[in-house]
Amino acid sequence: MNTVWTIAAVLLTAAAGITVYRLLAGPGTLDRLVALDTFVAVTMCAIGTWAAYSLDTTVTYSLTALALISFVGSVSVARFRVRDDADAGEER
Repeated sequence: MNTVWTIAAVLLTAAAGITVYRLLAGPGTLDRLVALDTFVAVTMCAIGTWAAYSLDTTVTYSLTALALISFVGSVSVARFRVRDDADAGEER
């Protein structure tokens, strides 16, 4: 069973690494916002995996807090963001 936990940890670490790269290299603010949302989702999956591995349910409260903060932050950034320079010429 330890093999399953090791594989899950490796895959979550790889997903976090790829997401951090996209967060740093994203060409626009919305790309970075999607990467940040993905990073929070990967973090929530890691916390859930840790809760299942350690059989400790006290860490699940942080899942609720992360979900609420992530949702409010994403909606705020999407609503109040300023257009990027590349998007300034486009009319929608």
